[in-house]
Amino acid sequence: MGWWNSLWSSSSSDDPLAKLDPKLREYLEKESPVRYNSNNAAKSTAPSPSSRATSAEIEAARQAFIESDKSEPVVPAESLYQDGRYAHLWKSYKPLGQIENETKSDHEKLMDVLEGFKDRKEQIGRAALENCALEQSDWRSCMSNPSVTERLTLCRTQVKKFEKCYTQQTRLLKALGYLSTADRSPQLEEDIQMHADALYQKMQAQEAEIDAAKAEGRPIPTFAPLIPKQAVRSLGPERELTQEQQADLRARLLKVPEEERAAEEAAIRAEFRSKAEISARVHGLWEQQEKERIERKQMGQETVWDRVSGVFRTGEKPASTNGAAEKK
Repeated sequence: MGWWNSLWSSSSSDDPLAKLDPKLREYLEKESPVRYNSNNAAKSTAPSPSSRATSAEIEAARQAFIESDKSEPVVPAESLYQDGRYAHLWKSYKPLGQIENETKSDHEKLMDVLEGFKDRKEQIGRAALENCALEQSDWRSCMSNPSVTERLTLCRTQVKKFEKCYTQQTRLLKALGYLSTADRSPQLEEDIQMHADALYQKMQAQEAEIDAAKAEGRPIPTFAPLIPKQAVRSLGPERELTQEQQADLRARLLKVPEEERAAEEAAIRAEFRSKAEISARVHGLWEQQEKERIERKQMGQETVWDRVSGVFRTGEKPASTNGAAEKK
């Protein structure tokens, strides 16, 4: 009987028809439209070694590709899947900032350069205010709750202390190249700001030693420059100043005390470098505009503005004026 055989058969058999009665099994094999082969079913359930090897090779190749291309991500940072999925959809992707830069007019590009220069000056002043927070707090405390002497002097001591801190911090930030490079990390800019504050505190300590030596009649101590020349050279190649810039430098240094002239000179030279870089970028934009204008003229796509700008830049006459002159 089939039930007697099922008692002693293994429960882990892969053939689902093995537990049926032999007669019922024979009937199902005759009447069922689907032919079931237990041997083939057992073989099909187990994956073949070749398929295992193929999937392992694919996974290994994928991991090797990811490891070799870590320096250059397959997908941009905007993608939610940084493992390379949907990379074909991101091939033609452009960030919004890049699209806006490509579609900007010449005037907008020029204004971006000038606005960047103004914004740098404002950020330097903001960083100097942050470094002079204690002096500013003393000034506010004096104005809100002054003593009799401070009321009579209008907090002159605190005001001078704050003005000196702000001026010196601005000089040091400019001399150290704060925000002089666009691709510098915010952490490095913050380190420069903190270093400028440390140099100012060192300058205050040196001035206190000089005042103490003068009061005690001792020889005045000499100190090394706060900003060495190697640090200034690391910001970029030293540009040769024009005669006009040299005269301006000498005139501005005469207005500064002797102990502050080194920092002031470094700040002025950094300012000259910044202006020279801005001027070079503006001239580069003008050259690019002139090149594009010439290309449009050669292709026969010259606009009215191209003709007018060509007259003012190169002194050439428009085509209509030349034609009228030839007729006369």
